[in-house]
Order: sequence, then C-alpha cells, then structure tokens
Amino acid sequence: MRAQAEAALGRATGAPLSAGNKVDLLIDAPQHYACWQEAIAGAKHSIRLENYIFANDSVGQAFLSLLCERARAGLRVRLVVDWLGCKKLGSRGFWKPFLKAGGEVRFYNPIHFSEPFGWISRDHRKLLVVDGQWGSVSGVCIASQWLGQPHRGIAPWRDTGIHIRGPAVRELIQAFESSWASLGPTEHIPDPELTDQGAITLRVIASTPASASMFRLDHLVATLAEQRLWIADAYFVALPSYVQALSAAACDGVDVRLLIPGSSDLRAVAAVGRSTYRSLLEAGVRVFEWNGSMMHAKTAVADGRWSRIGSSNLNLSSWLANLEIDVAIEDTGFAELMTTQYLTDLDNATELLLAGRRARPLPGTTQPKHPRQRGNSGRTAAGAVRLVNTVGATLLPHRDMGRSERGLLTNTALILLTLGGIGLFRPAWLAWPLSAVMIWIGISLVWKRLRKP
Repeated sequence: MRAQAEAALGRATGAPLSAGNKVDLLIDAPQHYACWQEAIAGAKHSIRLENYIFANDSVGQAFLSLLCERARAGLRVRLVVDWLGCKKLGSRGFWKPFLKAGGEVRFYNPIHFSEPFGWISRDHRKLLVVDGQWGSVSGVCIASQWLGQPHRGIAPWRDTGIHIRGPAVRELIQAFESSWASLGPTEHIPDPELTDQGAITLRVIASTPASASMFRLDHLVATLAEQRLWIADAYFVALPSYVQALSAAACDGVDVRLLIPGSSDLRAVAAVGRSTYRSLLEAGVRVFEWNGSMMHAKTAVADGRWSRIGSSNLNLSSWLANLEIDVAIEDTGFAELMTTQYLTDLDNATELLLAGRRARPLPGTTQPKHPRQRGNSGRTAAGAVRLVNTVGATLLPHRDMGRSERGLLTNTALILLTLGGIGLFRPAWLAWPLSAVMIWIGISLVWKRLRKP
C-alpha cells in the first residue's frame, strides 16, 4: 500500500521524488527575511527570486539594496514578480537602480487589451534560489505588512516556509527558469552539480495554470489519510468536492483539523468560506480560527509522515489559475516538527462549535486587533465560484444543497431580484456595460486572429 500511495502521489502531481535533501523549517517573516538576506549576501554566483509581492516599503527597499549590491559585484541576479501584486510600484522607476546595477526583472502577466480575462492568472509563487545550491519555498511576500505593526501591538503574520539543500534545488531552478523563459528570451546560467545533503525525500510541485497538480494532490491526500490530516490555510474557499473529501475522511475516523484566519483581509470572501464550516463540523472535522494578526500559512501534515508547505491556498485560483510552488515532504522526522508547530499554533486559536458559540481560547492567549490587509483578485474569483456552486445546488435537481450553503441564498436572491428590476425599468443600465464587455472580447479575438498567420 505504501508503494501504491507513492506511485499515486507521483502521478497526481507529475513531480518525481527527490532524495538526499536537507530541509529546515522557517516560521514567520522575521525568520524568513533574516535567512533570505543572509543567503543573498553570501551569494557568489547567481540569485533567482520569484515573488507575488515586492513592496516599495522598508522591507522591499532593504531587499532591493541588497540585490543591487550583489548585481554590482557581477552576479547574475534575476527577478520575476507578479504585475498585479506589484501594481503599486508604478513604472520601472522603482527598479531603475537594480537594472542599472546589472540586475534583470520581468513582470508576470500585465493586463493586456487582447486578454480580457487573462488577468485572472497570477504568479503567486514565493521562491528563492541562491548559487544553484540553496533554495527556499514559502508563503511569505517581500513586504513590511508581514512583520505586523509592533508599535500597535500587532504581531507578525503567521506564515511558514522552508529552505532546502540537495538535489531538489534542481527542481526549484527548473520552476524559476520556466517562468523566466515564458516572459522573454533567456540565457542559460550554468549551475554546479548537486550532491546529497541529507536524508529527506520530497517532491517539488510547480503548478501552472490549468495543470491542477495541487488540486489532485490535495484530494488524494484527503483520500489516503488514515489517522490524521491537519491543515492550515489562509483563504479557504474549497470546492464542494474537496469539502466532501475532508468530510468523508472525518466520517471514517480520521482526525481532520482546519486552521484558518480569525480575521481576513477580504471579509466577503471569508464569509463565503465560512459557508462550508457547518457541513465540515457536522462530519466531525475540527475547525479553528487563528487569534493572531493573520494566518497566512499554507501547510498540511498527514499521518505523521507526509507534509506540505508552499504558496497554494485551498481555492480555485491556486488550484487552476495561478503559478504556484509547493513542496511535499515524505519524512517522519520533518512531519513531527510540523505536528509540533501545528499544536503550538492551536494554543493561539479558538475552536468553532456546532452550537454557534466559540470554544474558549486556551489559557494565556489573547485576541489582538486585526488590521485590514490587502488581498488579490484570485481570492475574489474563488469566492465567486463558490457562490455559483451554491446557487447551482438549488437550480439543478441532481445536486443536494447542504444546510450551510442555504445561508447564501437570501443575499443572492436579493441581488438577482435587484438586477432583474433594473433590467425591467432601466434596461440600458445593464445593456451598456454588457455590450462594452462583449465588444472588448470580440476585438481581442479579432486582434489575436490578425496577429497569427
């Protein structure tokens, strides 16, 4: 069964097993930034950095200065950043010192007239590779908001990452170079041979739009778990199929736990995610809300031998639309570290109960203020898909609607009635925006046809 499970995981992800690696756990942004800056400062050959957000603030400026210094020293320094995640940087003025120093930067998927819906796909990866020998995968972006606001008593965001030495770094390099090559011409950077550095076996899962690698993996792990499956996620807006997979595991006696933020940057999306909690709780899944500033980790640990860490959230945008990168680790020692950290996190979390009232926080925990933070369009898209599924449950006779989904119907009905009334009495208010969108799509299709021979 063990061999069959490993084969199934490999087929689901398309990612080979890599043995002989050393993996260290990184907890929260201060630890991440110190580790990353030390690695960058000590680089001697090349630096590859891919991240969703690179902010123009104290953290971003510190990293930019360090990267400029390494580029001036003659290193090959390449950056891939998401255009939407870095939209506040405006023009290339922010990057001018870096480009002048000899660095290279490319922007993933800027909005283009010929792609009306292309903006939905984002580069959500958080990846760093130094000298072709050291790599890091995480959920942490390069922005001061991850450090919290100590002067206001707001702790750093709760986030998790790893750094890796060993043969698996080759897979991280391939993931970065694939992103880089998709955005323009490329020149090969020679990297040293990689040797075994430890005893950990893992898979690097570099998801691309429509590949659904993590979608298949998350469902498969929920199916294979025998004793426990403990999950942490920042933007849980799961499809009904995954909710059913977790519920089925819990009904079979698996200890399934879900740790999610107590306060989210997008309250409407969080409310949509909460619509699934009742069905999960009724099946026996234990749901906890984090009491800190923001739970941003994307992790899972199963049966004391399998762990996942990376950038993918449990929603449609991460599963199907984005560039993501995750690491699935098959090692009992590392799984024990993850289990211990999860239990530590639960000390600062509140369990949700079916009766509608929260369980008391464990002794010594507090519930600090939760500042509003920025989100991304992918989470909104995931929320919309969840809403469509809920409405579909009432309209299609072959689907049963769960009790927890019924709470969305009142608001949905009011919105539809309002739009219907506008269509009856002010049809132009609906017709003009709809016509503009259809014209935009039509022109974009003609543009694509004319560009192709």
